[in-house]
Amino acid sequence: MDANKRTVAEQELLTIARKYDAMIVLRFADNQLGKRTFVDAADQAKWTGSQDLDIEGMAEAILSGQDAGGIRTDMLQGRADFPVMTLTAPLQQEDGQIIAALFLHTDMSRISASIRQVWMDVLLYSCVAVLMAFLAVSYITGRITKPITDMNATVLRFSKGAFDLRIPTQGQDEVAQLGKSFNLMAEELDNLEQSRRTFVANVSHELRSPLTSMRGFLEAMQDGTIPPEEAPKYLDIVIAENRRMTAMVNDLLDLARIESGQYTLNISVFDIQELIARTILTFETRIDAAQIQVSLDFCEDRCYVEADADQIAQVLRNLIDNALKFTPEGGSLALSTKKLERKLVQVRVADSGRGVEKEDIPHLFDRFYKAEKAHTPGSQSGTGLGLSIVKRIIDAHGQDVTVESQPGKGTVFIFTLKRAERPPANGKLAQRREPPNSNNSERKANGREQ
Repeated sequence: MDANKRTVAEQELLTIARKYDAMIVLRFADNQLGKRTFVDAADQAKWTGSQDLDIEGMAEAILSGQDAGGIRTDMLQGRADFPVMTLTAPLQQEDGQIIAALFLHTDMSRISASIRQVWMDVLLYSCVAVLMAFLAVSYITGRITKPITDMNATVLRFSKGAFDLRIPTQGQDEVAQLGKSFNLMAEELDNLEQSRRTFVANVSHELRSPLTSMRGFLEAMQDGTIPPEEAPKYLDIVIAENRRMTAMVNDLLDLARIESGQYTLNISVFDIQELIARTILTFETRIDAAQIQVSLDFCEDRCYVEADADQIAQVLRNLIDNALKFTPEGGSLALSTKKLERKLVQVRVADSGRGVEKEDIPHLFDRFYKAEKAHTPGSQSGTGLGLSIVKRIIDAHGQDVTVESQPGKGTVFIFTLKRAERPPANGKLAQRREPPNSNNSERKANGREQ
């Protein structure tokens, strides 16, 4: 090797030894050069016990090409007080001739310390990450479970009758939607409870008043306050009150059966116009007494519908009875049918009474509601159940019933039924059965009220 190049190479090897805290040993194939050791002067004492290591056997194997070199960690075991990694490799010229065997011993203390530090950093960061994840999960879980916990507490209080409670809701997530649904349910239940209380109060009032009246008349006749010759007059009053109470109880039973679903529909095909004509005949006495003009305007000779004939007959009775109550003497009553699109038949019951105030119309189908401020109460005043029964029967058929009225221009009730394109198979109108607990064919509709 050229002397100048060798000097440069030796300086380069010393620089590498200094940089990597290493000791470099070269065993040349040229016996004249022999073995050369390169180590930084500051580290000379550290590597003193390692310089006399016998490497001749390994060097001969590398120089002869039998050993391609590699990395070992046990070569200086017992000779150094620190971990050492040894790199062995052949040095070749450009023509491929091996000129020396390289042994590079490097101190692994710093590397081991760095690896330990990396592991400590990884452990520390892992602990921090786990702690942060725990806090985040705890926070998120709290945000999710707190509304559910509050909801559960509210439900428990709600089950004990606190129907005015509501759940605060924020956001649009699933829990917020559940809270909104619960509030909606609570609102409906609260309204239902208010309706129940009002219903019980109204029933109590409607029953107490006539019972008190009847008791007073009967006690007066018993103790002689009412003379015997006048007893028949007061007995007629007692009987009339009893009939009114019986009609109200019957309506309550019908309404309860319809709302509970116990009253099943018996769908048949029948002529609605024939049913109207036959129903209006049951009111003939009252119509003649009040000199009311009745007009029937039918769309065709026959108009068949699919419905429960018994319940539709009750609808007609209630609406006609309601119209007669508030139609003045000499007034008019008009019933008509009309075929609509979507295979429907429209039935209209119109009177020439005083009509209903605008603010009363939305409540006409409420139970026990009376719009008597639009009419003069009299002996025909009802209890407010007839129109409520009408509404529920028509709803059960999947159809609509509406009201049109203006003060001084009368009132019109309109409901629809499903039209049938063919007559019944036997060619006859379905026979109408009288509802249970009916004492007469003219069931009371209980006024233009629900």
